[in-house]
Amino acid sequence: MLILILEDEQTHLLQPIALARPAYAISCGGYRLIDWLRLLGGTIRGSVRAHLRELQHADYQVESAEQLDGSVDVLVVNAAVVPSVAAFRQLEAIAQAGRACSVVSGGRLAAAMLTRDETSQPPISLRNVENLVDRLKTLPAREASLPLFEYPHDVVRHNMEILRENLEHRIRRGEYREIEDGVFAAPGVSLGPHCVTDTKAGPIVLDARATIGPFCFFRGPALIGAGAKLIEHASIKDAVSLGHTTKIGGEVEASVVEPFTNKQHHGFLGHSYLGSWVNLGAGTCNSDLKNTYGKVNMEYPDQRVATGMQFLGCMMGDYSKTAINTGIFTGKIVGVCSMLYGFITSNVPSFVNYARLFGQVTELPPEVMIAAQERTFRRRNVQQRPCDIQLIHDMYELTREERQFGSEPLAL
Repeated sequence: MLILILEDEQTHLLQPIALARPAYAISCGGYRLIDWLRLLGGTIRGSVRAHLRELQHADYQVESAEQLDGSVDVLVVNAAVVPSVAAFRQLEAIAQAGRACSVVSGGRLAAAMLTRDETSQPPISLRNVENLVDRLKTLPAREASLPLFEYPHDVVRHNMEILRENLEHRIRRGEYREIEDGVFAAPGVSLGPHCVTDTKAGPIVLDARATIGPFCFFRGPALIGAGAKLIEHASIKDAVSLGHTTKIGGEVEASVVEPFTNKQHHGFLGHSYLGSWVNLGAGTCNSDLKNTYGKVNMEYPDQRVATGMQFLGCMMGDYSKTAINTGIFTGKIVGVCSMLYGFITSNVPSFVNYARLFGQVTELPPEVMIAAQERTFRRRNVQQRPCDIQLIHDMYELTREERQFGSEPLAL
């Protein structure tokens, strides 16, 4: 069986969190969609945006697909499917049934099964994704629940809903030992003294080589990723998913933090998403609740979206960083490769120095971010590759329109 992961025409709505990664690599509930699809077996191919094709080969060992030639059955999966246990079981059932079908969620194709008969003559081209999706929707409909990420805040919402069940699945499949009631540790975990845990709402999973400082507090469900480091007095509670090689301190609540990100000092992060290679300076805090206690509306480039969520923090793209004592207001979006100072009262474009409190918002050239990327990588013993450098250039061009205020570009 061939598994084709397809980014559809609405993937751009997930920017900035899907700008530096394929949509199937967004973490939620302690898993990425690519992790679940690997459990299905078969060969995986990806149809992603052009600027990510080389990166998906280098980082996810997924080859790009140009066409379907009909030699095998093909399971097509939308890259924005929420990576939950329930979704995995639905996809597994579709694959095992082996019958041509399609699953539509909210008007979007979520998954489809193409048998050899449907792909044999002529080969199906993947150059026009919209036409392919329209063709797949004509297959016999199958009743299945496969929710999709539509906007960045959906990651925070679904993380709270699916983390407990995902962690229970991880515990069953992994090499964990229960070191306290509801607390599971993989080999190599270092746990400091005087830590307090509360697992009534879900388990706490400490992945391989995680280092936990003294006097930390945990309220599950929570995942501490492989090689993550928590400093003393860290407070992790109510659906936190930390990626591998993260450094965390202060208070984190109901948030997703991607690998290689630092929030090492005291400060509050709540109901938020942080991309990879983000650094939050000491004292950085975000608000996740309006003073009116009302529901949060998000201002996206295409439209204003009512989230229906009372608690919602910030969505921050990869490589962005904050200065000490930065304050981020409720429901704000921060693009990739930006530097933040002071109070963040509006959405922040990509590639800017944002100090609006001081009357300064200036553009950051890609060369500055490439140099910062190399220094940051070196601190983690990661080699900067040509594809990493090219990603910075590509993201700069793709976000050029964000850096227009009125009809005037930002001053350099």
